[in-house]
Amino acid sequence: MNVNVGDILVMKKPHPCGNREFEVLRIGADFKIKCTACNREVMVPRVKVEKNIKSIKENRG
Repeated sequence: MNVNVGDILVMKKPHPCGNREFEVLRIGADFKIKCTACNREVMVPRVKVEKNIKSIKENRG
């Protein structure tokens, strides 16, 4: 899975606010992702994030 900092991940399951898109802030053993709707930041294990990615919108800027 080729995920970079700044990419927008479209997840299979929505955030409690109803949004499915998250921005990647940090990559490592855990991913730090931010909900693009409510700006909540969450640390999630890499395995869980990679399993729940539906698609990736690459950041080209």
